[in-house]
Amino acid sequence: MTDKAVVLLSGGLDSATTLAIARSEGRACHCLSVDYGQRHRAELDAAARIAKAQGACEHRVVSVDLGGIGGSALTDVSIAVPVSGVEPGIPVTYVPARNTIMLSLALAFAEVRGAAHIYFGANAVDYSGYPDCRPEFMRAFEALANLATKAAVEGHKLTLHTPIIALTKGEIIRRGMALGLDYGMTVSCYQADAAGRACGVCDSCRIRRAGFEAAGVPDPTRYIED
Repeated sequence: MTDKAVVLLSGGLDSATTLAIARSEGRACHCLSVDYGQRHRAELDAAARIAKAQGACEHRVVSVDLGGIGGSALTDVSIAVPVSGVEPGIPVTYVPARNTIMLSLALAFAEVRGAAHIYFGANAVDYSGYPDCRPEFMRAFEALANLATKAAVEGHKLTLHTPIIALTKGEIIRRGMALGLDYGMTVSCYQADAAGRACGVCDSCRIRRAGFEAAGVPDPTRYIED
């Protein structure tokens, strides 16, 4: 079980970097993406491209209808995605329980694949204030995982890796580029069009653009306005 890992892969910059890190650490990566009813569905196509380019063992997409619950600008088209700039507090792009659900799916997949590792691209520095991206949540979930699974009960402890959680966006980009990652394949925009082109004004686009500026490298993002 030592070398197998499940990597949660959204198709965005952070998760792609996390996959590249997992591969660099010698893991046989089984990628999992979640179609949760997000409006920015072009990221799922990006995830497939990234998994293939990074040499993942497989890439699966599972569906969970969080749109049926709503409460987020990412799953409810009646709630506008903020475009006026990143502000303090938890924004309307927060999706209730999303990371808990995604990690639970990854945990189930890890048990089925006999993987002792889960890699998750959570970030607690240059992020949008989401409470389920904090280190204390990650530690709590890892503890839960090792109480709740047959594998753990039988002595196969699971480790949750969050290798970019304490990095700035610029540091994340520099790390990925050092590993040969092509960020032109990634889609981070909250309201990307069907071709994966970014709006350039949502919080995610602003944070991403600032990250490339901080890293001192050209931004390969395709924007709708271009």
